[in-house]
Amino acid sequence: MTAVPNRWLIAAAGVVMQIALGAVYAWSVFRIPLTQAYGWTISEVTFAFTIAIFVLGFAAFAGGQWIRRAGPRRVALAAGVLYGLGVFLTSFASNRLWWLYGSYGVIGGIGLGLGYIVPVATLVKWFPDRRGMITGVAVTGFGAGALLTAPIATRLIAQVGAMETFAILGVVYFIAVAGGACFMQNPPDGYRPPGWVPTAVQQKQRSAKPYSLQEALGTWQWYGLWTLLFLNTTAGIAIISQAAPMAQEITRVSAAGAAGLVGIISIANGVGRFLWAWLSDFVGRRWVFLMMFPIQAVVFGLLPRAQSFPAFTVLAFLILLCYGGGFGTMPAFAADYFGAENVGSIYGLMLTAWGFAGLLGPTLIAALRQRTGRYDEALYLIAGLMLISAIIPMIVGAPASDRARSQEIPLKA
Repeated sequence: MTAVPNRWLIAAAGVVMQIALGAVYAWSVFRIPLTQAYGWTISEVTFAFTIAIFVLGFAAFAGGQWIRRAGPRRVALAAGVLYGLGVFLTSFASNRLWWLYGSYGVIGGIGLGLGYIVPVATLVKWFPDRRGMITGVAVTGFGAGALLTAPIATRLIAQVGAMETFAILGVVYFIAVAGGACFMQNPPDGYRPPGWVPTAVQQKQRSAKPYSLQEALGTWQWYGLWTLLFLNTTAGIAIISQAAPMAQEITRVSAAGAAGLVGIISIANGVGRFLWAWLSDFVGRRWVFLMMFPIQAVVFGLLPRAQSFPAFTVLAFLILLCYGGGFGTMPAFAADYFGAENVGSIYGLMLTAWGFAGLLGPTLIAALRQRTGRYDEALYLIAGLMLISAIIPMIVGAPASDRARSQEIPLKA
C-alpha cells in the first residue's frame, strides 16, 4: 500500500511557490527607475504589469485543464521554467519596450498563470475538512511575495541597475517554483482525512454533485462569481500597480519609504487571503464579499485626503486586506457551488476575471493620473464602483440543484 504523503508538507511547498510568483506585485518599485532610464511613460511601464496579469488569467485556465491530464507536478515545473525565463529575459529589454512586454508580460505571465492554479487546485482536494482555510493558505504566499521582493529589488536596483536585477530575480524565481513543484501531487481517489466526517453545515454549503466545466458554465452563478472576483480585483490591483508613486505624490514620502509601503501592503494582501477565507468557513462566502465591498467604498473615498504617510498606509492596508480576501475566498466559493473534482478548470477559467481586472484597473488609474495630474478622480470612481458592487453577493445564491439545501442557511453558501 502506497503511503499517503504529509498534506501539510504539500501545503508548505505550495506557499513557497506562491511567494515567488507573488513577487509580480512588487512591480511598482521598477516604475520610476524604468521611466527615468529609458524615458518611457507611466502608462507604458505599467502596461508590462497589466499584460502579465491579463495573460495570467488565461494561462491559469489552461493550467487547470492541463492538470486534469498530466497532474499538478508537470504543470508546476513548466510554470517555474516559463516564469523564471520570462523575468530573466526582461534583463535584455534595455531600450526596447516591445521586449519588456513580450518577456515579462507574455512569457512571465504564462508562467504565473500555470503556477498559480496548481496549489489552489491541489490543496482543495487534500483539505476537504478545511476548504476555506486551505484555499486562503494556498494563495497567502502570492499576496506576501512583494514583502520579500520589494526591498530586495529596490536595493539591487540601486546597486546593479534595473535590468541586472531582473536577471538575478529570474534565476531565484525558477529555483523557488521548480523546487516547490517537486512536492505537488493529487491525493488518492476518494481521499478523506482520517476521522473526518462532514458536518451538517458543510454538507448544506456544498454542492451535492461535482460539476463539469461545461455544466458550471451553464449556470448563471458561475458568471456571478466571476463578476465578484473581477470587481474586487479591479479595485485592489489599481492600488498595487501605483502604490509606490501614489504614496510619494500624495504624502511626499521618500522613494525608500514608498518601497516600504509596497512591502507593508503585501502583508495585507497575504493576511487578507488567509483571514477572510478562514472567516468564510464560519460566516459563509457571500457574507465575506458583502462586508468587503462597503469597506472598500469608504476607504477609497478617504484615500485622496490621506496626506500623512501613516494614514495612507492604514487605508492602503485595508484595501489590500479585501483584495487578498477575494482571492482567498473565491476558490472555496467555487468548490462549494461546483464541487472540488474539477475546480482546477472551473476556477481556472474564473481567473480570467483577474486578467481583465489587471487590464482595467492599472490602465484606468494610470490614464486618469496622466490626464488630470492627480489620483483623486480615479480613486473616487473606484469608491463608487465598490458601493454598487455590494449588491451582487446578496443575489448570487447556490445553483438550482443545490438551492433547497442552501435555503436552509440564508447567505451561508
